[in-house]
Amino acid sequence: MADDRFVTLESRADGVAVIRLDRPRANALSAQVLHELRAVVEYLAANPPGSVVVTGGERIFAAGADITELGSVEPEQVSANFHAALRPLAALPRVTIAAINGYALGGGLELALACDLRICGESAKLGQPEVLLGVIPGGGGTQRLARLIGPSRAKDLILTGRQVDADEALALGLVNRVVPDTEVLLSAISLAAELARGAPVAQSMAKTAIDDGLDVGVEEGLKIERRYFTAVLRTEDARRGVSSFLEHGPGHASFVGR
Repeated sequence: MADDRFVTLESRADGVAVIRLDRPRANALSAQVLHELRAVVEYLAANPPGSVVVTGGERIFAAGADITELGSVEPEQVSANFHAALRPLAALPRVTIAAINGYALGGGLELALACDLRICGESAKLGQPEVLLGVIPGGGGTQRLARLIGPSRAKDLILTGRQVDADEALALGLVNRVVPDTEVLLSAISLAAELARGAPVAQSMAKTAIDDGLDVGVEEGLKIERRYFTAVLRTEDARRGVSSFLEHGPGHASFVGR
C-alpha cells in the first residue's frame, strides 16, 4: 500500500494498522482519495489487523469533499464514491478509531462517523456545513450522525451547518475522548493497541451485533445478540477467557483470534 499517493497504511508491531490521509492542504476527500482509501480498507478486510486508527494532519483531519469536483462529477457519483469507501470501513471486523486533529468537516466528519470510536484534540472543530453551500451531507452524515447522537441533535448540526468545539462534541456524544492536541494520535494508538491485545472475535461479534441491532426493533435485536452470544461461546478465545478467569481472575487471558 506504500505506493498510494494520498492514503498510506502503516502496520505496527503492536497489531495496530494506521491509515493516514495526506493530501495537502486540507485533506479534501476527492474521488482519488476515496478510491485509495477504499483500496486500503479492502486490503485490511482481507488481512485483518488487531485494530485500526484513521488519522489526517496535525491541523486538519479532513476538510470534506473536494468542492471542485461537484461541478464536474455526476452528483450521484460523488455520493457513491463516499459510500463505496466508508461502508466497508464501517464494516471492518476490527475496532476502528478516528484520531481527529483540527477540522473534521462535511465528508471529513462522515469519515470519522464511519469509525467505531473518535478521539479528538482540544482545538478540534467538527460539523456538517453542507447546508451553507445549499446542499446536504451525501457521505452518510444524515444517517450515521442521527444514529450516533439522536435525530434532534443531528438536525441541529446539519440544518444550521454550525461547527462544534471539542467540549460540545464530547457532551453531544459525537466524540468519545478529548485529549491535548499533541496527544491525539498517541492516545488513539494506545487505545487501539489495548484493543488489539483483546479478543478479536468477540470484539467483531459485539460490533456487528450493535450495528445490526440499530436497524431493527428491540426484540429482533435481542435475537441478533443471542445468535452472536451463542456463536462466540463456541470459540477457542471464549474457552481461554473463561479458563483464565477461573484460574487467575479477569484480565489475564491470552487470545488467539479463533
